[in-house]
Amino acid sequence: MAMLHDEDTEADFQRFLRRVDDVTNLLQGLSSSDPAVKDKAIAEAEGRLRDGGTSTEEETKTTVNRTVINTRAPGTAEAENAEAFLAMLEKDAKERAKQRKRKEQLANALKEKGNDAFRRGDFAKAIQSYTEGLQQLRDKQELYTNRAQAYLKTQEYEKAIGDCEWALKCNEKCIKAHFLLGKAHLALKHYTESRQCYEKILQIDPQKESLFKDCVNEVNLEEKRMKDEERAMKEVECGNVAALSIKELLHRLATPGQELLFYTGGIRILAEVMKDCTGQTLFRTNNGFSILRDNEAVGGSFCAESKSPAEVELCVSLLLLWQAVCAGNEENQRLLLTQPDMSAQLAELLSSGILDIQRETLALIALYSESESGRKLLVRHQDLTRWLQILMAFVKCSDARAGSAMNILSDLIGEERFKAQCQVLLSTGVLPLFTQLLASARLVNQAALARAIGIMGSLCAEPGARGRMAESRECWQGCLELLDEDLDGSTPSYQECVFAVLGLMMNLLLESNGIIQHFAVDISGRCLALLSHQDGRIVTRAIGVLSRVLAASSSAVEQAVRAGVVKQMIKFLKAGGQLTARYGTKTLGILTKSNRQAQEDLVKADKGFAVLLRLLQSEEEMVVGNAAFCLSQCLGVPGAGTALLGSNVVQLLLRLAGGDAARPGVQENAAIALGKLCVAEPRHIHQLRKLNGLAILNSSMKYVHS
Repeated sequence: MAMLHDEDTEADFQRFLRRVDDVTNLLQGLSSSDPAVKDKAIAEAEGRLRDGGTSTEEETKTTVNRTVINTRAPGTAEAENAEAFLAMLEKDAKERAKQRKRKEQLANALKEKGNDAFRRGDFAKAIQSYTEGLQQLRDKQELYTNRAQAYLKTQEYEKAIGDCEWALKCNEKCIKAHFLLGKAHLALKHYTESRQCYEKILQIDPQKESLFKDCVNEVNLEEKRMKDEERAMKEVECGNVAALSIKELLHRLATPGQELLFYTGGIRILAEVMKDCTGQTLFRTNNGFSILRDNEAVGGSFCAESKSPAEVELCVSLLLLWQAVCAGNEENQRLLLTQPDMSAQLAELLSSGILDIQRETLALIALYSESESGRKLLVRHQDLTRWLQILMAFVKCSDARAGSAMNILSDLIGEERFKAQCQVLLSTGVLPLFTQLLASARLVNQAALARAIGIMGSLCAEPGARGRMAESRECWQGCLELLDEDLDGSTPSYQECVFAVLGLMMNLLLESNGIIQHFAVDISGRCLALLSHQDGRIVTRAIGVLSRVLAASSSAVEQAVRAGVVKQMIKFLKAGGQLTARYGTKTLGILTKSNRQAQEDLVKADKGFAVLLRLLQSEEEMVVGNAAFCLSQCLGVPGAGTALLGSNVVQLLLRLAGGDAARPGVQENAAIALGKLCVAEPRHIHQLRKLNGLAILNSSMKYVHS
């Protein structure tokens, strides 16, 4: 190793001692009682820690110094100084760790205190607590984002931006910081910056796409709103006649003490001049939505429970105005729904029994339900608990109101929050009405009833709702009464009701309870009668209901077998069709599982098992598994195994049992059928040997004897 020159060694050593002095001074500063001195020492210590404590040149030389020091004899002054220095550093590190832990505990306590204040709506107190927490721990990201959220509530947007930026210095992938930063920029009309914040969220977590879309949509709407308002102001400033007339009409409508006819006429004229987005914007910016709140005569007439003809006319005029104002304008739609008492009022208008009011209320609601953004506004700002019941009642109407109501329900039923609210009154309000409609199907709007049944079927996708409906004796009775009608010469609309009810029953039969067992024979009987229906869709659904209800009752199975349903199923299966194959094979499986007559009927109806052999080659494993099951049940019938000699049944079953089928149940059914086949007709064993399938046969025997 090359030796250092004496002057270099001395210089390095002196530099080392100076650094010891610096650290000693720093430690004294950290323990100072003077806050200013202590803060300065903390800042310097944190700087040294970030920088690794020294420059590259100094670090290299210090390494050399340590080598030189360590070569000196133990017990020298230099060695003792070094050991003391290292001990001091270790002690300081432990002390700093303790202080850090204490500060973190204090910061967490202050954060919780701030959170409590935030929840109470005391945002000033929340900000104070978060600030005190940051004084304890300056790098705690949650305190910055929480304080930013509080600043947003107090409309201190620049401060919120500052806190979000500090939070991102602590954690650059903090989604909450990017989200709040986007909100703050949006409030300051920094639209581009706001979008960039939301784009960062999507980059960090692609699973946040829904949040990203909602946030960007909010930015786009706000930007559009501002541009619309700027354009509207220019129209007014330029003396545009239509723009000025809207302002003038709104001014006149604000005049108190006039007759209802005066307000009604002004509102009608205002609705007629509302031709474009500029007019809608001027209505909004000139407090048009305050007419109910500020005009006692208008508001009182609109909210009156029992309306005079003049009040009805005023109410209809308002509904027409709101349609004109809200058509295609999401900001106006939002403002209308957030008006006081509007949530309850729309439901009351729908229930008013006054044709014109109901018609225009439905038209107004349809403006919302037809778009995704409008539906979100409805479920966010309206209590929709009663809406399913109220809108379903329109099925009794013979006019266009029934179709309009079903259109709205069809749009809303896909919204999870709407479905959740529907369940509140499901048992007490909706089901009694629904069963009444089913029982009086000939007397109501049948096209609307078919759609209402489909909507109830969609509601059944939720297990809780399905369970309650399946336990309703009245619901099953209503379904059966609808199917009881003489179907000869039924109208297409009534046939749609039958088709829809069968679909609903299939959904309900996913449940299993005593009520279903009680009605199983009746349900089976109605479906057996429908097997001769001229509409193939109805026949297929009737088979589907049979495939689910027969398992609930041995009496229903006996009834079906006596009615010759096995022969009918074979006929339908010969005709083909994916759904028919699925439902038909399952129905045959239930019938042949425990009924000897069904097994014999199948052997007679399916000569040489031609239909089942074809189904064993289906691409749908559910069909294949049920076909194999049916075959295995029928092999106990004398001559059944012999009828399969010369067919490719061994090859088909062997392939399925050997693992071609993905579902274990299909493999098991094929293995059972293969074993039973060889027991019923030993000559099939020769074919099995040729295909090297004895091992699979041996493994299947445990199923045969079980």
